[in-house]
Amino acid sequence: MLELKNIYFTVPDEEAENGHAEKTILNGISFTFEKGKFYAITGPNGSGKTTLAKTIMGINKNTRGKIIYNGKEITDMTITDRARQGIAYGFQQSARFKGVTFRDLLAIAAGTDDEGKLMDIMARVGFCSLDFLDKPVDSKLSGGEIKKIELATTIARNPGLAIYDEPDTGIDLWTIAPMVDLIKRQITDYETTTIVVSHNKAFLEAADCLLLIKEGQIAYTGDLKGAMPLLDDLSVCGYTDLCEGEIDAKCYR
Repeated sequence: MLELKNIYFTVPDEEAENGHAEKTILNGISFTFEKGKFYAITGPNGSGKTTLAKTIMGINKNTRGKIIYNGKEITDMTITDRARQGIAYGFQQSARFKGVTFRDLLAIAAGTDDEGKLMDIMARVGFCSLDFLDKPVDSKLSGGEIKKIELATTIARNPGLAIYDEPDTGIDLWTIAPMVDLIKRQITDYETTTIVVSHNKAFLEAADCLLLIKEGQIAYTGDLKGAMPLLDDLSVCGYTDLCEGEIDAKCYR
């Protein structure tokens, strides 16, 4: 479904004395993501996990290697062309748009302004009020609301491949379980291959396969239980990215 073949991503190393050295962020990653499966990507900060997600979407252009999607090479495709192929991406920090309403965004994503269809999508992500359709997507919305909007516009397209970069960023702990449930329903109902980049235990446990990235390489694939002995430098938390203070009891090291 999605095949990564020997993917490298390098950038200029600004700390190098001669100014010409390169820093390798992704170091020869090869992996095949199967249709209709739930994958979680985790790893220490700076390990390359978000870079990998952005490379799949085309936000980053890989230096070497090939990306194959549904039997077609998309290595040189633009972000727009990859979106047309059925790949969707949810950013860690969701975008806000002054003067644009949720209705506007959802209608564009769904390809229709039929209110009944828009309400059905709203219900799938947990919005109960029709009035919310006409709210501006601006700074007045809470973190949870803006994440739900991003989820709604993503699933409205019924993408073949959905990528979410740390979707729990900025939301309360009560929103995480419903978010995991929604992603799993999308996989069941629409066979959406899903990749979630996260440190959050809820996503890591729910995934069919966990990929642990260290120093730009895949260090482990399997379930969370099998990965635990390798997580000596990574905090995996029940509800947030960081293990601090009173939530330490919910964190595993």
